[in-house]
Amino acid sequence: MEAKQLLELEVRELIRTRGIDPTGQPDEVRALVASATADYDARSLQSQLPVLNDLDSTQQAVFDAVAGFGPLQPLLDDPEVEELWINAPSQIFLARNGITELTNISLTSQQVADLVEKMLKTSGRRLDLSTPFVDAALPDGSRLHVVIPDITAKHWAVNIRKFVVRAHRLSDLVRKRSLTSQAAAFLDAAVSAGLNILVSGATQAGKTTMLNCLSASIGPRERIITVEEIFELKVPQRDVVNMQCRQPNLEGVGEISLRRLVKEALRMRPDRIIVGEVREAEALDMLVALNAGLAGMCSVHANSAHDALAKICTLPLLAGENISRDFVTPTVASCFDLVVHCARGHDGHRYVSEVLAVGNRVEGGIIESTSVFRLVDGELMLNHTGLMEHPKFTAAGIDIRTVIGEAA
Repeated sequence: MEAKQLLELEVRELIRTRGIDPTGQPDEVRALVASATADYDARSLQSQLPVLNDLDSTQQAVFDAVAGFGPLQPLLDDPEVEELWINAPSQIFLARNGITELTNISLTSQQVADLVEKMLKTSGRRLDLSTPFVDAALPDGSRLHVVIPDITAKHWAVNIRKFVVRAHRLSDLVRKRSLTSQAAAFLDAAVSAGLNILVSGATQAGKTTMLNCLSASIGPRERIITVEEIFELKVPQRDVVNMQCRQPNLEGVGEISLRRLVKEALRMRPDRIIVGEVREAEALDMLVALNAGLAGMCSVHANSAHDALAKICTLPLLAGENISRDFVTPTVASCFDLVVHCARGHDGHRYVSEVLAVGNRVEGGIIESTSVFRLVDGELMLNHTGLMEHPKFTAAGIDIRTVIGEAA
């Protein structure tokens, strides 16, 4: 047995005998590992014990094994790594700045299962043959998704999406060249005036980051309720209540759906409601909330701003046969004011590709819309004929043309 493995066994026994919680008492664990490493090193010089080659790296590896997530912990600690996933024990990938890389980490099937069990320990969520999928949050806020056989062909499929906070406000997106200062000023004014915003884009296009940055423009006196499948939103205001869904228990009861959360949010005196992502029938409940005069934002997967608008007109139909497109489409037109579409380039750079103004008119089942900002030769440009003079700007006393430097 290698020196690191022997040291790890000794540390685990010390943790057990002293009653230390590795997850809740990391400082105590780190001190214990340092003491045990020094003691082992001294004993190895006077006995047949295998010698430790690198004390610092071994000490960190043992700490990661007992208090973290083993070989994956350095990747989770790396601020440049955005996501990592396991296709097979010997196929572990990561995304760094939007670019996929194959790591040199190789595990066994049992190690993968043990790591997943450890990751789920604090979430209260379960994974078994009757529940072969799981969505959970890690202690650091990263999002874990696991699928097991026989849904997958052979190996456990594990995805860990880290929420790497690199932008907190719209001005941060300007510095990262994801947004122009003119578009940022427009969106900041739109949020302040209470316009309802739909954020769209593909997976990993930056939708959650955009929602967070937009939420930073909400007034400090407003009460905000957020609802999500898994906690990801980081709203900076003080008066905020965050809610997430819950899976059913072993008896198959106790599930809390996104639809239920949206309905409950309306009973909590919100000034704003933010839905992390609408995927199914909860889109109807979101529309009902916005149609009642409540300001809000949400995100949706879509290939373009126009596709997002079409999708948000379709998802509410999943709520039941009594919901018709004749009701949904005009309601969407009257509820949503803007669509902000996020995209990601081949180089991993994330940017806003279009800001679409949603009109109130519906012709032939299609909502009137016009681009306020759109990409022209790779640059987000103002469409002078599409600038929206919205009544909410007027009610808030905002001259939007002056805000973006286009005064008449």
